[in-house]
Amino acid sequence: MFYRVHVKDHIRVPPSLFSLPANEAILTMIRKAYEGYLSRDLGVVVGVSALKDTKEGVIIPGDGSAYYDCDFELLAFKPELQEVLWGKVKDIADFGAFINMGVVDGMVHIGQTMDDFVSFSADKALLGKETKRSLKVGDKCKARIIAVSFKDIANPKIGLTMRQPGLGKAEWLEEDSAKEKEGTKEVKAEEKPAVKKESKEKPAKKSKK
Repeated sequence: MFYRVHVKDHIRVPPSLFSLPANEAILTMIRKAYEGYLSRDLGVVVGVSALKDTKEGVIIPGDGSAYYDCDFELLAFKPELQEVLWGKVKDIADFGAFINMGVVDGMVHIGQTMDDFVSFSADKALLGKETKRSLKVGDKCKARIIAVSFKDIANPKIGLTMRQPGLGKAEWLEEDSAKEKEGTKEVKAEEKPAVKKESKEKPAKKSKK
């Protein structure tokens, strides 16, 4: 999930950026310090969304750089358990598929790619035995986060599944939706009550006595 995070920090601007307007120089150094930053609390910092406030800069003797007390806002992505995301298959291995979700990569174990017996083919694709469905590099997929680990802060692990209803390769979801609509039409047709036809026979005339 994406978050806007408010941060207060002392930002150092070196003399090489003194020719720029102060705010532009400060934003340059904030981006250099924070973009791509990864932590357990913030997740992955995608970018700087706004510079809120800046105090007057102070030059420290012996350094030559200017230091500013700044309030700014970051845009960060933090993966959440049970979150559903779209992504694209980045690589296929015999144990599963790696999916890029724009900011980070996640991994779908081969047993979580589809509700079928799945095998790994020589041309780097995962194939379903009964459904004949295939998953290959470049496929657009919808997956759910089922595990998040920041044990190695430089390389977080994100586990995904595509076996639940409403998840999987984009083409599979379109096929399932079409089948569901077709099934609904058939049920409605069966439930439609039969229309009774009115008899066109004229009533018998009463005989006169």
